[in-house]
Amino acid sequence: LAVAGVLLAGCGGGPGGSGGKISDGKVVLAVLNDQTAIYADVSGRNSIESVRMAVADFKAKYGDKAVAKEIEVVAADHQNKPDVANTQAQQLYDRQRADIILDVPTSSAALAVATVAKNKKKLFIDVGAATTELTGKSCNKYTFHYGYNSYMLAHGTGTAVTQGGAKNWYIVYPDYAFGQDMNRTFSAAVKAAGGTVVRSDPTPFPNDNFSTFLLKAPTLSPKPQVLATMQAGGDFVNVVKQYNEYKLRDKGVGLAAGLVFLSDVHSLGPDAMDGTQFTDFWYWNLDQQNRAWADKFLAKTGKRPTAAHAGNYSAALQYLEAVQRGGTDNSDDVVKQLEGRKVDDMFGRGGTIRAQDHLLVHDSYLVQVKPRSEVKEPWDYLKVVKTIPAAEAFQPQPDPACKL
Repeated sequence: LAVAGVLLAGCGGGPGGSGGKISDGKVVLAVLNDQTAIYADVSGRNSIESVRMAVADFKAKYGDKAVAKEIEVVAADHQNKPDVANTQAQQLYDRQRADIILDVPTSSAALAVATVAKNKKKLFIDVGAATTELTGKSCNKYTFHYGYNSYMLAHGTGTAVTQGGAKNWYIVYPDYAFGQDMNRTFSAAVKAAGGTVVRSDPTPFPNDNFSTFLLKAPTLSPKPQVLATMQAGGDFVNVVKQYNEYKLRDKGVGLAAGLVFLSDVHSLGPDAMDGTQFTDFWYWNLDQQNRAWADKFLAKTGKRPTAAHAGNYSAALQYLEAVQRGGTDNSDDVVKQLEGRKVDDMFGRGGTIRAQDHLLVHDSYLVQVKPRSEVKEPWDYLKVVKTIPAAEAFQPQPDPACKL
């Protein structure tokens, strides 16, 4: 268990401040994610820093009236493996006495943690995974889905690119829960917008060689107008590098991206993705409110935050506010405080945590990668083409398969 902990001592004047309604006399927040591999830049260790920032801001706000005498942040690496995530989650809840687990990218890992949270009756707020199953057939009372999902990504990018003229699609997706879900939702969105999925192929996960699939694209009949990559993090970076190496754009096959993070664009450089559109769930330079928080993050990490970093900050803060309102870290009480809660902070614009399925419904953004000539400062690679209101961004109704 790789643990990165920080103990933040506070004052105990508020409800349960002396430990009466706070288990063990402290609140423990755990961050479980990929800290060394393909999603390390997307979230990784800097999501731990985001949660620490949330704790510091919470304590600055409440001071002596904070509900907990101590707030501790611990972390572990799940290596993008569901079996490792299962073990780490159990250790975090049992040995580290975590009251909540945050983040958990990699959908298969997130689904494993959701099961542990259900069995342990402990809170889990997922920020990093995309699978809609977290608020569908795998939903449970103690799990919340906070950042984004495949429906949001597909109905932003898939719809916009198809309506923009790219009617024939070739989809390549990583062969695990996330990719399978992305393939389903993007195929549905493309067809609903009047397009056709010529072919979709699963690829190994993780993977560093996509040549078999990229070379196939121009040979398909009809030839796809767009190659849609559903990979993320380091795998996505590899796809784009090889897409450019094989000069598929010159062969009439454009690029559409299912899931892109700011760290991916930074790694590739804007030239590699110039003009590419995708759906994002937060951008650091959207407005002054976002930028102010991003400046604090930059001062601590030396980098601008991805949407995952911002989402983890917001999720941690909303959890602590729920504990404050209820005067306890008892899981059932905190769930009641979160269900139906309005969220309108720097991350969850126009947001509501839906009581029926625990999905945070909030604004999202159709963005486009700027040409290098328009990049005026480091990390400012995107321009917002369209704000997608919360009511349109996510599923309008909860999945009937969700039985909390």
